Order: sequence, then structure tokens, then C-alpha cells
Amino acid sequence: MSAKSHGPRLYGRAKGHALKPRQAKLVAELLPTLGLPDQMDIRTDIVPDDTPLWLEIGFGGAEHLIAQAKSNPDVCLIGIEPYLNGVAKALVGVDENGLKNVRLQRGDARLILLGLPDAVLDRVFILYPDPWPKTRHHKRRLIQQDFIAELARVMKPGAQLRFASDIAHYQAWALSHILESGHFKWMARRADDWRTAPADHFPTRYEGKAKRAGRPCVYLDFVRKQRG
Repeated sequence: MSAKSHGPRLYGRAKGHALKPRQAKLVAELLPTLGLPDQMDIRTDIVPDDTPLWLEIGFGGAEHLIAQAKSNPDVCLIGIEPYLNGVAKALVGVDENGLKNVRLQRGDARLILLGLPDAVLDRVFILYPDPWPKTRHHKRRLIQQDFIAELARVMKPGAQLRFASDIAHYQAWALSHILESGHFKWMARRADDWRTAPADHFPTRYEGKAKRAGRPCVYLDFVRKQRG
């Protein structure tokens, strides 16, 4: 599937330091076997109808993605990440653990979502996206109303969405934008529901750095409302 951008760029560098030989080999040989085809019937080309389909957008170093794949072997996880070095780390995790339930796509998640059919995803994770803190850069934030609408389109009624961030103003931004869309219900009943990591959450390297720096992390769980 094409990795061209769609709207304002949401990320900085697409590539960092040179890949290690093993990583480069996996990018060249394994990644093409795990990618999403350009013309896709996801329930024919990717997984059968009875396999839950989860998506992680911007998986970074892939710690959460790999841990979820290992803990949920009956689920197919799609990971989307624009940063080549992150994709390479995910490939190492897939290879080392012999995972057969992971698909990886490098590129802009907004564009990739456009290629998905309606009501196909059972769960979506958006963990620690770039907050673009300067006001003039807020248009670059992933969480925008058009993105939320597209996300709602590809999620099944009852599907779960988890957003996590350590940046207070982005936490408030995401909560207000997602609720204002009308597509999702926030599942929190008390403060601990969003202040404490859920039992099925796996921490990322970035999350560890945020906590060591004294930045509280917030976990916002939503459910896709019934359509109509």
C-alpha cells in the first residue's frame, strides 16, 4: 500500500541512523511479505472472517506491538509506522519470536486507513503520538476530526480504541475531540480508570522515559458506538 502523505506531515524524520545488517536484511526480505497489498480485501488477503483484527498506529520501537502479538496469538495485528528504524525493530521482534500474526506497513496511517473497508477492525491502539506542542503545529496532530471519522468508519460497533499520552494538553485535546465526534463512548468510571495502566497494556520504551521524567501517563479507553 502506498506510503505517500495525506494532509500535513505528522512526523519528523522518516529515517534515523543506519540500519544494522540484520535489520537491513529483514527490511529487504521479510517486510515485503508482511505488508498490506495496494488493492485489498482484508478478509480475503489478510485474515479470515473469524480472526479479530487489531491495529496499532505509530508503534515506535514496537515493544507494545510485539508483546500484544505474543500474548494474543489468535489475533492478527497490523502495525503502521512511518519511521524506518521503528519498522526494522518490529521486524526483529517478529523474526526472533517467530510471530505469524503480525502485518507491518511503513507509511502515513491516514492514507492507509482509506484503503480499509468499513467496520473491519476490532481494536485500535494509538500510544504516545507526537503531541506537536506549539500552537501553530496543532494541525499536524494525528487526532483531528477527519481522522476520527475515518477511524470510526473502519471500526466495528463495539470495537475498542485506546489512546495514551504523557502530555497533558494532548490528553485533553484527544479526549475532547474523540468525544465531540459522537462516534465513541469513553469507558472511564473513576480516575484510576485513566490514571492507571490497564491490565492488558504493555509499556513502551518512551513510556518508561516519560515516567522517569515525572510526566504522568493517561490511558483513555473508548468503545465504538453502534452505527445509525
